[in-house]
Amino acid sequence: MPAGTVCAVPTILLATDADWILEEVDASLADASTNVYRVRAGIDVLEAITQLSPDLVIIDEQIGNMGGIATCMAIRNAEGMDAIPITAVLMLLDRAHDVFQVQRCDADGYLVKPLDSLRLRKAADALLAGESYADPINLASGDAAGLAFQG
Repeated sequence: MPAGTVCAVPTILLATDADWILEEVDASLADASTNVYRVRAGIDVLEAITQLSPDLVIIDEQIGNMGGIATCMAIRNAEGMDAIPITAVLMLLDRAHDVFQVQRCDADGYLVKPLDSLRLRKAADALLAGESYADPINLASGDAAGLAFQG
């Protein structure tokens, strides 16, 4: 999707095995004009992308059986082989220091847990508009600090 374009009725795919993350994302992003779907395992993400053609995939770094970073890399590899459409990916990180992994797997954006509605909405809006998103959490406090993000 070209930068600056916002989806009319976005479809979001959430990959997490943590119910609390589903609750946070659903409460923050789901509404009458946004559909949120969930898979519980990284290995199920590619098939779900094929079936749903989501506008945004949100991946929990600690998703079971495959891991979020490996899941993002699998998405990018499948896109490179034209097996799935190009999809925006938002990573949910456990620690600010994992940002380098997000850069290596070519995710479009990241948030560091704990999550909140405002940051989730800002990140989703940016990625749905074709932009990248770096969590603005303060690094001096030991959280996702002003680490540069090259999306």
